[in-house]
Amino acid sequence: MDLKAIRDKFSSFHVILKPDENTPEWWAGAPSVVRDKEGIFWLAARMREGNSPRGQRGYEIRILRSEDGIHFERVHSIPREDVPIRGFERPALIIDPITGKFKLYGCGPFGPEERNPWSILKFDDVDDPRQFVPASCRAVLQPAQVERDPRSNEVAGYKDPFIFIEDGKYHIFTIGCERVERAYHFTSTDGENWQPAENVLAFDVGGWHNFFTRPASILPLGVGYLLVYEGSHSTWYDPVYNIATGLAYSFDLNHFIDLTPDEPLLKSTTPGDYITWRYSHWMWVEGQIMAYAEVARPNNTNEIRLFIIEC
Repeated sequence: MDLKAIRDKFSSFHVILKPDENTPEWWAGAPSVVRDKEGIFWLAARMREGNSPRGQRGYEIRILRSEDGIHFERVHSIPREDVPIRGFERPALIIDPITGKFKLYGCGPFGPEERNPWSILKFDDVDDPRQFVPASCRAVLQPAQVERDPRSNEVAGYKDPFIFIEDGKYHIFTIGCERVERAYHFTSTDGENWQPAENVLAFDVGGWHNFFTRPASILPLGVGYLLVYEGSHSTWYDPVYNIATGLAYSFDLNHFIDLTPDEPLLKSTTPGDYITWRYSHWMWVEGQIMAYAEVARPNNTNEIRLFIIEC
């Protein structure tokens, strides 16, 4: 694989959303994007402040609307206090192919204070993303709900879902929090009740991603699927947040071949302490790939960028 040729295609970008404050540790990121039958783009993002304890800084799920996928306007917000939850991380926004309704998932430490594992959350379905109700939030995937499986080790929580529907089945690729973060795969018939996939531990750590290995996006290829994954190396500066992106391939969504085992494909090209290029969502739009990602800026802030790849 010619990594340089692929990287060159990501050399230019559009800034989609900046953090609310241009202050270190304030981030706009974790984008999830859908395009409805009228061609309107809807984007759900996690807004993060830099003052709370780490893991509790996501103060809002923000919903944005666009007619071209480039210029977005803010149309709805779900503050953490209205759920309530101590903090959000990555949301997932999809459209039900049968009902046409929008589904919004989130994640965060959810439940009573003394036992609130990281959980995958869901809001009630709506006809328009501006209608999501914070108080309808509930957990749909928690460690206690999954039968013990020797392949899944001791997972303490699930977070940062990427959710899509393929052949009538819901798939969620999510981070399982253990001693490290790894990629897990669950399926569902209704988007509410989830079961481990054939290989629940979908893609493991190794090579340059020997510290964290996390799922970011799935891109159908006609024959098989591209897994966009992200990770970090144990020797990197702050590898919990200094995350780069690679690619893997699968015929069946259960077995994956690492296409970038030796080095990341994508890192932030902006000078600074971090190379972060993560939480990306790749989608086909009229023969192009539109890849939205959370990318590091020079002063330890992150923003959402769009990269348009001609195919």
